[in-house]
Amino acid sequence: MLGVALAFSVHLINASALSEFSSAVRAVGGRPDLELRAVQGSLDEMLIAQVARHPDVALASPVLEVATLAALPGQGERKALRVVGVDGLIVQGVAPNLQPVPASDTDRLAVLAPDALFLNAEARRLWSNAARLAVFAGSGWREARVAGTVGVSGPPAAVMDIGAAQAFFGRQGQLTRIDLRLRAGVETSAFLRSLNLPASVVAALPGDDAQRVNHLSRAYRVNLTVLALVALFTGAFLVYSVLALSVARRAQQFALLGVLGLTATQRQRLVLGESMVLGMAGSVAGLALGSALAAFALRWLGGDLGGGYFPGGAPRLQWSASAAALYGALGVAAAGAGGWLPAHTARRLPLAEALKGLGMARQGPRTHGLSAALIVLAGLLALLPPVAGLPLGAYASVGLLLVGGITALPWGVTLLYDRVVPLVRNRPLPLLAVERARRVRESAAVAISGVVAALSLAVALTVMVASFRNSVADWLDVLLPADLYLRTASDSTGAVEAVSFSEGAISAMVGVPGVRRVAGQRVRNLLLDPTLPPVALLARDVGDAAQSLPLVTPLAPVPPGHIPVYVSEAVADLHGARVGTPFQPLAGAFASRASGAPVFFVAGIWRDYVRQSGAVVMERAQYTRLTGDRRVNDIMVWLQPDAHAQAVQAALRSVAQRDTGGVAGDGLEIASARDLRAASLRIFDRSFAVTYWLQGVAIGIGLFGIAASFSAQVLARRKEFGLLSHLGLTRRQILAVIAGEGAA
Repeated sequence: MLGVALAFSVHLINASALSEFSSAVRAVGGRPDLELRAVQGSLDEMLIAQVARHPDVALASPVLEVATLAALPGQGERKALRVVGVDGLIVQGVAPNLQPVPASDTDRLAVLAPDALFLNAEARRLWSNAARLAVFAGSGWREARVAGTVGVSGPPAAVMDIGAAQAFFGRQGQLTRIDLRLRAGVETSAFLRSLNLPASVVAALPGDDAQRVNHLSRAYRVNLTVLALVALFTGAFLVYSVLALSVARRAQQFALLGVLGLTATQRQRLVLGESMVLGMAGSVAGLALGSALAAFALRWLGGDLGGGYFPGGAPRLQWSASAAALYGALGVAAAGAGGWLPAHTARRLPLAEALKGLGMARQGPRTHGLSAALIVLAGLLALLPPVAGLPLGAYASVGLLLVGGITALPWGVTLLYDRVVPLVRNRPLPLLAVERARRVRESAAVAISGVVAALSLAVALTVMVASFRNSVADWLDVLLPADLYLRTASDSTGAVEAVSFSEGAISAMVGVPGVRRVAGQRVRNLLLDPTLPPVALLARDVGDAAQSLPLVTPLAPVPPGHIPVYVSEAVADLHGARVGTPFQPLAGAFASRASGAPVFFVAGIWRDYVRQSGAVVMERAQYTRLTGDRRVNDIMVWLQPDAHAQAVQAALRSVAQRDTGGVAGDGLEIASARDLRAASLRIFDRSFAVTYWLQGVAIGIGLFGIAASFSAQVLARRKEFGLLSHLGLTRRQILAVIAGEGAA
């Protein structure tokens, strides 16, 4: 029941969160045939004229998206707001949800007004009955009036006329994307070839946004599901141990049924039927419990389960009948697998001996070839490459290793206790306990198999997580060399482009008393492949890369005329970057901004635990030369030895407030390296908290299996204990023998 409940609840939580995100993406993006996007930054709006004139294009809809901040004028907490600029006259044909709907008391031409905002449901909930909103427009706060509504779901969003949005945010001539509706019968690849797009523009399908997040979070979701299925795995051993001891207790009943005409096959089917009935009852209860757990988690914990992939809301539960059937069938299959060996034992039951109470069928000679073969096969499967990005061979390897180890338990018990018996030969009670464990080793293996499976996986996961945490701690020591770090609080809301520091802010901070050195970092997203998540470009003062970056490869010498870049391991895996070779995908991001396409050279690969989709580091001076962009998102500050930290922070906050037009102010995040390190490790622990809980449940199931097995053994061995009592053992001594067996 618990195994089905855990696995089903994890599936429902992940599916609901992904479905909610996909719905929000579809609402904002509509359903065009193609989307044209820039690899870096924005598109030149001159491209819209070229595209719209193409004979295969039925409709071309320009879009400008801006992530910014909004608040009630003169009051209220600043909240993240996504503003989408559209052409209200043609957007209906591509993205109906983005069509502005003027309020009943507003002129119909308000969709073209220069300061009119149309809010979605979540934005109206945040700023209910607001007639005007203060919106951060890059250089300062500007007011806009609320003129109506728009049917976009998801986080707070607003729609404006695209010309008004460009003027409002100072983005004249810039577009985020162009949505295309092609004429009927046009083949997409041939159309793109005829369009002859520049290297700085990529064509994406409408579902690529959801696909990118699905790709990004898939490993986390799959690993949680596999971990939840461990409870099913240990549950199968629990069914096995309970039914095995049940068959042992009812040996005389099965023998009597056999004498009365029940065939061996019918006895086997009877026990298998019992296991399947147990599995069906447990699966039904597990599905109900899993649905309740998923609803609770979505309501109170959100949809990310600590992974941080779906932040910002509580998705609605998306219950799936097909998924329920699948996990219910897995529960029944696990119970059936657990009942197969006891059913086989009932089939081989010697009727005459069982009727006389002389015990079950004697175990035949056992070979350990199967156990050795399973362990060898597990080692070979661990070497297989991923399938569709998932380590299916590794999962199968772990399963076979567990099964091989558990089937080898009787041999291990014999090997150990053959050497222990001489040590306790003159001590009757320990001798009885050890001899029982040695002579009836198959029963001992049945009893402890569940907890062996659960505990071995839990120990492996604990060692892995602890090693990973230690690596993250060492990585943070390298990546946080400064004393203080400044970042606008809006970075966490996605409004990175709306709020940033100018070059003058760095110069002003250098003059603050107590400051020894200041450095800035520019963070941009690069869409190198429309089917993969964006890669983060980090333009910073690298200096000696061997000291400033946690490199995992030796540095390669950079040829003359090449620009060195340092890619994370994810970029190497996803985009094929190799040390000592040019990195062609990056050239498209700067092709239109430089005289000729620059040649980027992979000088090294570094380890990045923050950006799973990958990051590229380059010298900020080179980035500024190629783009002319001198702004920074993050500022690092080194202090004088005798500096007063609080006074320096107050002065830095004042400089940041002046530089950002007051948007930073009290919302500016200033943290020391020690604070950032502690916060990062807290996030790490939160991300893995759910895995510890799943481990605990699996171990609990295994321990319950031991308790059930020993309880059934005690009931089945009443005659044996009666004989021991007749031979002179006291009640206390018999209890000591049972406890000794458990310890053994």
